Amino acid sequence: MRWAFLFFFLLSACTPNSAQMALKPVIQVNDRSMTVKDFAERLARSLRKYDALSAKDPNNVQRAKDEILRVFVLRCLASTYARASDISIGNDELDKEINSIRSSYPDDVSFRRTLAEEGLSLADWKEELRSTLLERKVFKKIAEKVQKPAPEETRKYFEANKDRYKHKERVFLRQIVVDEFSKAQALRDELKKKDFSDLAKKFSVAPEGKSGGLVGWIERGSVDIFDKAFSLPVGGLSPVLESAYGFHIFKVERKSPAGTSSLDEVRPLIEQELMGQREQGEFANWLDKQIRASRVLRDNALIKSLTVETRGEK
Repeated sequence: MRWAFLFFFLLSACTPNSAQMALKPVIQVNDRSMTVKDFAERLARSLRKYDALSAKDPNNVQRAKDEILRVFVLRCLASTYARASDISIGNDELDKEINSIRSSYPDDVSFRRTLAEEGLSLADWKEELRSTLLERKVFKKIAEKVQKPAPEETRKYFEANKDRYKHKERVFLRQIVVDEFSKAQALRDELKKKDFSDLAKKFSVAPEGKSGGLVGWIERGSVDIFDKAFSLPVGGLSPVLESAYGFHIFKVERKSPAGTSSLDEVRPLIEQELMGQREQGEFANWLDKQIRASRVLRDNALIKSLTVETRGEK
């Protein structure tokens, strides 16, 4: 049986005029509101990812309801802040993002089929995307207030979390991957007189080929085929090795025994993590202030009364 998800939103306090009920707001944020009809459509889309039984699970339904309300409040507040701060999304920006997303699909038919499966029209999808891009700009604007951590803060964080930066034995690798053994063997011979990076850029079919075959640090035990590189000396080339991805040649550029990374090695990661924490904190403070300064009304009884039924069809 193929499940077709038909969502019926049953109101515990129905009125004779269902059209009027569909236009009743479930939540209002300042001058914007979401109607029962809009809320029901969003809930239906959110629950499409579940099978028929899970779609009716009260916990899944409640999580979906909470997320819809959270997103609506955030979008309303971000929109208000954007207008006051002269932040907007131009059509050129929107078109660029649309083209980027569409390029990940094999053709336009596949892209439109995905929208149809999610219950979204192209126009609605574009508006959703515009709202998402606007929120990113608002977040970026708010994050501008955050200061980069001082060197002493980074050092203290490193000392307090050293166990997180322990690592196994590692090798720093480049690789070339091709689809035939004969090609790999010919390249292996060429590498005796030509630069590994140049040949990787020209012949490797792996994603890192364009960057000269640079794989970077690999810990022992992370990938079976890479473990064979640990028996090679620094500067050494592997024989041609086969995997499900093709035929590999490795070059070991550096080796590192098991131990703890130095502060200098992990400083960029620590700074990124601390910045992320501060940006999230700044955003949470901003959101709290916006909510307290806004008029947010929720009809909790109406939201609770919206329930879900599903039907299957052959």
